[in-house]
Amino acid sequence: MSAASILTPDSYERLVAGLRGRTIVGVDYFVLVVGDKGTEPDEWDYGAWHEPTMGVELTMDDGGAYSAVRGSTFDYYGVELYSAPMRDFLSGIGEPGGSARVAVSEHPLWTRVVSAPIESCRVQWCGEEHGAPTPVPEAIHVRTAAGQVWIAAGRSATYEPDGPFHLCTDDVLVIFDTDVAERAGIRV
Repeated sequence: MSAASILTPDSYERLVAGLRGRTIVGVDYFVLVVGDKGTEPDEWDYGAWHEPTMGVELTMDDGGAYSAVRGSTFDYYGVELYSAPMRDFLSGIGEPGGSARVAVSEHPLWTRVVSAPIESCRVQWCGEEHGAPTPVPEAIHVRTAAGQVWIAAGRSATYEPDGPFHLCTDDVLVIFDTDVAERAGIRV
């Protein structure tokens, strides 16, 4: 994974806040691959939450792309958003042993967020109160008039529909349901 730019807490807050008023028109997940040939997308849809382990690419109405990946810019693993496509962060996309691109724009949970202007977006920071020596961005919350989503650095502990979850891991987790977000430890 390469860094498209050096993030600071202030620049990160400005980047995320800059999504307000913009419209997401496409969403792709980048998931691990499995199978004999190492090319089949691993399971990622668990109902009210998804686990696109390697990241999420958001395509905007102006053609620009944002990538949400896990990274350690702020200390240990947090969710990092960059104004760049996923190919800037992952190699071997679609190749054996790489990661699979899965288009999810038409998934029923994403259709509530896609094609509507973003009304609010914010970063949820994890700090000393949760054991982080410095603030780490554990989730990004995006809300439109019709839906909302949290993109976090985290994963399921058991792959059961209702959790439990671990935040600040080297995985990307997407949650659509407020109750699931709360159970994961995300402040809603």
